[in-house]
Amino acid sequence: MLVLTRKAGEGIIIGDDIRITVIELKGGGVRIGIEAPRTTKVHRQEVFERIKQENQEATQWNIADLNELSKNIAPKKKDQ
Repeated sequence: MLVLTRKAGEGIIIGDDIRITVIELKGGGVRIGIEAPRTTKVHRQEVFERIKQENQEATQWNIADLNELSKNIAPKKKDQ
């Protein structure tokens, strides 16, 4: 991990197109600004962790759920 010390108004550059700037130091917190291409996803860490968790949960399935789904989408047989 790279650890840097920055003052308000100072920043860092990541790659060629991401700029992080310290906006304000206040009450034990730091406000930062992030400039990045719209194609770059930027999340707070807790939001990112929740997204990962929900994606993991979405990959888990129960065979009973699959059987129920199959019954609901299977073509109905006509009475003869």
